[in-house]
Amino acid sequence: MTGRFFCTELLIGKEKVARLKRSFVTVVGLGAVGGYVAEALGRLGVGKIRLVDYDRLETSNLNRNILALESTLGESKVEAMRKRLLDINPACYVETLEVFAAEDSFPSIFSDRPDAVIDAIDSLNPKARLLVYCHENQIPVFSAMGAATRTRIQSIQTGDLFKSRGCPLAREVRKRLRKSGIQSGIFCVYSDEPARQVPNVLPNEEDNYPRGRKRAKLGSLPTIPAIFGLTLAHHAAEYLCGSFDTSVHEVSGLA
Repeated sequence: MTGRFFCTELLIGKEKVARLKRSFVTVVGLGAVGGYVAEALGRLGVGKIRLVDYDRLETSNLNRNILALESTLGESKVEAMRKRLLDINPACYVETLEVFAAEDSFPSIFSDRPDAVIDAIDSLNPKARLLVYCHENQIPVFSAMGAATRTRIQSIQTGDLFKSRGCPLAREVRKRLRKSGIQSGIFCVYSDEPARQVPNVLPNEEDNYPRGRKRAKLGSLPTIPAIFGLTLAHHAAEYLCGSFDTSVHEVSGLA
C-alpha cells in the first residue's frame, strides 16, 4: 500500500517531504484565500499548522470558502479547518486561535516562532501591522493582496509588494509599511487587473464583527481567491523545502 504522500515524494523526493513534515506554519485568516492555503499545506504534509481567525462560517461564504458547507455553517472557521486537516492527515499537529489578529494578540499568535507565516487577512490595518511584525522579527511571510472583484486569472502575479501594480489594497499597505521604514522584502500574490466598482453593500447587523469597523461586502468568485491561496501555499512550500528560485529569495528577503 502506498503512503499518504507517495505521489508528492515521487515528484520532489523523500528529503523534501521530510522537511515539510518538520515545518511549522502559521496561517492568519481563513477566508476564501486562507482556507485554500491551509488545505494545500495539510495535503503537502506540513507537520504543524497554527490557524488564526475569529470569524464563523455563514451562508455568504458558500460561493468561495472551501470550509463552507451546509454542515459547517455557524461553526468557527478555525475549528472547521482543524477537523478538515486532521481528516486529511491525522499526524498533523493543528493548533487553533479564535482571535482577531492585532498587536494585542501577537504574543499568542507568535508564542512559538513559525518557519513561515501566511498573511490572508482582509482588513487593512491588521494586515499592515502583521507584516511589520514579521519583517521586524525576520519571520518569513507570504502575503495575499486583494482577490475580490477580480475575474482575470492571467492577471494574477507574484513578487515584491513594493513592485506590485494595479492593486488598491497593496498600495495602501505599502503606505503603512513605509511609515515603519520598510521599503522592500514582502512577498505577495496580487492581481494587476483594475478592481471593479461594486455596490456599497454593508454586512447584516447579525454578522460577526467583534473588532474593527464593518466592511462592505465585495463581489468575489470561487476561482480567483482559490488561485491566490494555492499560489501562496506553493511558494511557502518551496521555501520550506529549500527549493525557492533565487530571484524569489531576494524578493522575499528570505535568502
